[in-house]
Amino acid sequence: MYKGIVQNNIGIRTDVLSNIPKSIGMKMLIRSMSPEIICADEIGSSDDVEAIEYAICSGVKGIFTAHGDCFDDLKLNISLKSLLEKKLIKKIILLDKEKKGKVKEIYSLEKGEYVKI
Repeated sequence: MYKGIVQNNIGIRTDVLSNIPKSIGMKMLIRSMSPEIICADEIGSSDDVEAIEYAICSGVKGIFTAHGDCFDDLKLNISLKSLLEKKLIKKIILLDKEKKGKVKEIYSLEKGEYVKI
């Protein structure tokens, strides 16, 4: 968003929230708009994780980004560790920070364990 205007064409059936904490915005969306998918950038706080858990328990799918160079970095973040331990994340895609936009590793939740694929 820039001055209240979406800067990328993200589709006619997409709503963008700005100027509101992610955790509050996600809960508002779930209660009032019944979304199929919620996307949020740079999650990591305990409030964000609580809202993600609420979304998942409400049947909403999600796409979320978080900072970390490797899978172990994600487990070091206490809030993200909670999502991993509860097995609420189905896939983890790590991007290569030297080769912008290139996938470095992918982990998938299979039979209750995260497996590098």
